[in-house]
Amino acid sequence: MKFIELYNKLSNTFYPIQFRCDWDNDGIMCASNLDGEVKSVLIALDVTMDTINYAIENGFDTIISHHPLVFRSQKSLMPLNYTQEKLIKLIKNDVRVMSFHTRLDAVELGVNDELINVLNLGLVRIDESNGIGRLAECGQDMELAEFAKMVKKSLNAPFVLYNGKRPVKLVYVVGGDGKDMIEDAINMRADTILTGRASYNTIIDANDMNLNIVEAGHFFTENPVCRVIEKDVLSICPNIKTEIFNSNSIKFV
Repeated sequence: MKFIELYNKLSNTFYPIQFRCDWDNDGIMCASNLDGEVKSVLIALDVTMDTINYAIENGFDTIISHHPLVFRSQKSLMPLNYTQEKLIKLIKNDVRVMSFHTRLDAVELGVNDELINVLNLGLVRIDESNGIGRLAECGQDMELAEFAKMVKKSLNAPFVLYNGKRPVKLVYVVGGDGKDMIEDAINMRADTILTGRASYNTIIDANDMNLNIVEAGHFFTENPVCRVIEKDVLSICPNIKTEIFNSNSIKFV
């Protein structure tokens, strides 16, 4: 299958472009040849230099990521910054990259639906105000500390931060950085917001607003979607070789 054919099939069938936020930059990030044959796909949350090196060393011709390789506009292509260095290395080695960012956040069975699935919660409804957040429910009321422990174990996260005092029943789920969705969670009548990353002030303010908050790590709340991408790629072309690469380089002590 050609690279452009795979991209179009993923875009048309699974991750429609209308789900992309206006401020976002996703889609085809880097391709020296759109008609190049796709034989092996490396899937990762981030296109780090480690991701690129692994792809080159192991013969992958395509990388599919959640976070865009190119987010800010590049006015030239010289080894002047880390993004341009990565682009040059990818082009030299004929490795192509496509990224699906906010449309993968918003689409059905994407980032947040998969997060709900991993945590064994039940989807109640999608937040129509932004199209990204999900309201989910626990099978039964849980103490906040127990809910946080469950999240930590389910996501294999090194630690989880939490604040609040209410029992957990209705959870507003937004993987990644959800600090700007506190009001959305309250409007959806959630008792808890589960996200990947929030600022110190957000964690403090949420409690004062009578909303539990659970912060489980940006990487750990979004990385499960890599399995979804792999499944979608294989449903299009079962003969493509696929592998998921752990792009997390952040260490904990």
